[in-house]
Amino acid sequence: MSLHERLQKKERWPLLMGVLNVTPDSFSDGGSYQLEDAIKQQIGKLASEGADIIDIGGESTRPGAQPVSLDEELVRVVPVIELVRRYSDCAISVDTYKTGVMREALRLGVEMINDVNALQDNGAVQVVAQSNALVCLMHKQGDPQTMQSQPHYDDILTTVSTFLCERAAVCEAAGILAQHIVLDPGFGFGKTFEHNQCLMQNLSKFVDLGYPLLVGVSRKTMIGQVLNNAPVSERVIGSVAAAMLAAQRGAAIVRVHDVLATRDALAVLNAFSADDGR
Repeated sequence: MSLHERLQKKERWPLLMGVLNVTPDSFSDGGSYQLEDAIKQQIGKLASEGADIIDIGGESTRPGAQPVSLDEELVRVVPVIELVRRYSDCAISVDTYKTGVMREALRLGVEMINDVNALQDNGAVQVVAQSNALVCLMHKQGDPQTMQSQPHYDDILTTVSTFLCERAAVCEAAGILAQHIVLDPGFGFGKTFEHNQCLMQNLSKFVDLGYPLLVGVSRKTMIGQVLNNAPVSERVIGSVAAAMLAAQRGAAIVRVHDVLATRDALAVLNAFSADDGR
């Protein structure tokens, strides 16, 4: 079953997107998966734990991260696409904002482009429109280098939803099918704790926009802030709890580092949710 078909089967929501960062500087696991044996081991782990999608990232977009060149990102990402295809049956997503990386990833048959820049790079919309892939459009304020310095919104819900709808409209006008578009409000990307809190509390407003919703809060600073500034390594339970809230509020995909813990929590949530009339 294709990723598109799995997204259409809403009774299976949320799908689990496992994170595979092949970067030296990602906030949670930077440097952990740069050697082929470690990458293969992590692919097998994500797949065996129940990941529906493996999201490959070749450039960190954490606050303060520095950009990398197109060639460097391709060197990191392309071999990993091939390894995920060889060692798992998971759908493949590539986390990139560069048109050149998208083009090569789509040539290799990836099922989703996960773009923190919402296809605003020159030519990005056209490249995705020429494929049959899904695209996730994310909202962010500013660039990774500066986005957490002083984020400000007059009305964050209106700002984020308006931006996402405008980008979705641009994509559809270019020929990307509406059912191939996923939206992400961008937790932690140019947002204070209060902004993130407001987004989570009002997640249903984004579900109501009519596109599947991706939520990525795993191990982020917002989780640490709730847990008395817990370090990244101690944010697993908090991250799983946030993923459950997102699931209850209609998220179609949750992007997580801890697939097994999230899968088990979802199983319990589903087992004890309101009965279905039987």
